[in-house]
Amino acid sequence: MPGGVVLASSSDVNRIEAPVTWKAYLICAFASFGGIFFGYDSGYINGVLGAKAFINQLAPGQTAISSSNTSLIVSILSAGTFFGAIIAGDVADIIGRKWTVITGCVIYIIGVIVQIVTGPGHALGTIVAGRVIAGLGVGFESAVVILYMSEICPKRVRGALVAGYQFCITIGLLLASCVVYATEDNPTEAAYRIPIGIQFIWGCILAGGLFFLPDSPRYYVKRGNVEAARQSLCRLRGQPLESEYIQAELAEIVANEEYERQMIPATGWFGSWANCFTGSLWHQKSNIRRTILGASLQMMQQWTGVNFIFYYSTPFLKSTGAISNVFLISLIFTLVNVCSTPISFYTVERFGRRPLLIYGALGMLICQFLVAIIGVTVGFNHTHGPAANPIANNVPAVNAQIAFIAIFIFFFASTWGPGAWILIGEIFPLPIRSRGVGLSTASNWLWNTIIAVITPYMVGSNEGNLKSSVFFIWGALCTAAFVYSIFLVPETKGLSLEQIDKMMEETTPRTSSKWRPTTTFAEAMGRDADGKLDEGLVADVERKGSIY
Repeated sequence: MPGGVVLASSSDVNRIEAPVTWKAYLICAFASFGGIFFGYDSGYINGVLGAKAFINQLAPGQTAISSSNTSLIVSILSAGTFFGAIIAGDVADIIGRKWTVITGCVIYIIGVIVQIVTGPGHALGTIVAGRVIAGLGVGFESAVVILYMSEICPKRVRGALVAGYQFCITIGLLLASCVVYATEDNPTEAAYRIPIGIQFIWGCILAGGLFFLPDSPRYYVKRGNVEAARQSLCRLRGQPLESEYIQAELAEIVANEEYERQMIPATGWFGSWANCFTGSLWHQKSNIRRTILGASLQMMQQWTGVNFIFYYSTPFLKSTGAISNVFLISLIFTLVNVCSTPISFYTVERFGRRPLLIYGALGMLICQFLVAIIGVTVGFNHTHGPAANPIANNVPAVNAQIAFIAIFIFFFASTWGPGAWILIGEIFPLPIRSRGVGLSTASNWLWNTIIAVITPYMVGSNEGNLKSSVFFIWGALCTAAFVYSIFLVPETKGLSLEQIDKMMEETTPRTSSKWRPTTTFAEAMGRDADGKLDEGLVADVERKGSIY
C-alpha cells in the first residue's frame, strides 16, 4: 500500500453516504443563506456612497466623498472581517460550527445598529465603527458557513450546494442594488438608513434558522462525541440510527479522524496553529502546501478585479458622461452576476472544479484586456466637454466596454466566484480544517481590503486617474490566475472529504482528476467486517477528543 492507508476498493467506497434527500438539500440550502448578508453588505455601500443625504452627512457642501474617506469606509469592513475569519477558526472548534455562525450573526446585528445611528457631527466615526463590528460578524459567518456546509453536504452534490453560498452572495448584491436604486432620490436620511437597516433582517433569519439545524458530525467526532455525530448524521441524511449508510459514513469519519491524529499529533493552542504550516512546500499533501493553496485561491479570486465593478462602478461609470443612469447599469451587472452563478451548480459537478477555474480565468482575462484596449484607443479614455460633465467621444465604444464587463462578470460568477469557496472547504484535513478555512477566508478579506483601499487612488481623477488602463492590471492578474489554475489546483469532484485527504497525498494537481479510491479509511483502520463501527476505535477517538 504506497503512501500508507490506501483509499478506496470495495463496494463500501460507493456506499459510505446515503441517497441524497430533499431534506439534505433544504438544510444545506438554508445554511448558504449566510451569503446574502455577505453580498448585501458588500453591495449596498456602492450606492450609499453616492446618496446625496449621505454625502451631506460626511462632507457638507460637497458633491462627493473624498477618495481617502471612500477608501476608509469601503475597506474597513473587510479589515474587520479579516480578523473575524481568523478568530472564527478557534471559536468553531470550541463551541461548534453552527453556534459560531449564530454568534457572528449577533455581532453583525450590533454593527448594523451602530451604522443606523449615523448622523450629523459623528457620521464618519459612527459608520466606520459600525462597519468594523459588522465586519467581525461577517468574518465569523463567511469562514464558518463554508466549513459547516462542506462538512454536512453529501459528497455527490457538495460542490453544487456550496456554490449556493456564492449564489446567495449574488442575491445579496442584487437586493442591495434594488434597495439603493429605490432610495437614491430620497432627500432625507432614509436614503442611507433604509439600505443599512435592512441588513438587520438577514442576520435574524440566519441566526433563527440555525437554532433548528444540527451541528457538523465531523465537529462532534473531533470533540470525541461519536454518539452526537451519529444523531447529527441521521438528521442530515434522513436515515434511522441503525441505517447501514449512517454506520458506514460515521465509520469513515471516525477512522479518518484517528488516522489524522496519528499524522498530526495533538498539541496546545499555539501548536495547533503551527500545524497549519508544517511539511514541505514541494508536496501537495503537506499542511503548509494546503494552507498556501487555500489562501492563494481566495487571493486570486480577489485579484480578478470583480470587486472593482461592485464597489466602484457607480462613480466610475458616471465619469464617462455616456451613461444616463449609472445605477441602472450597476443593477444590470448585478443581475448578470445572479443569473450566471446557478450555471455552476451543474458544471462544478459535471466537469469538476479544476476545469471551471482554468477556463473561467481564460474568459476573464480576455474580457479584461478587451475592455482596456477599447478604452485606451477609442472608448472611455477619450472624452470632450467640461471636466465636471465630460461626454465620451465614441459612445458605442463605451457601450462595448460595458458589454465586455458584463461578460467578464458572467465568467467570474459561473467559475471563480463559487469555485474558490468550494475548494477551500474541501482541501484541509480535519485537525486543521477550521483554522485552514479561517485563514483562507481571512486571505479573501485581506486582499479585499487592499483592493478597496488602493482602487480609489488608482482611478481617482486627482490621483492615479488610470481610467480604462486599470483593466490592464486586472487582465494581467487574471492571466496569473489562469496559469495558477493549470499548475496548482487539484480536482476534488465526487470524493468525500476523507478521500480528498488521501488523493492529495498520492497525486499532483495535474494528475488528480484521474485518481480513484480503492478502499476506505475505515476498512484500513479497523472497521468490523459486518459494516459496524469498531468499538475500540470509537473509544480511542472519544478518549482523545476532549484534549484535541
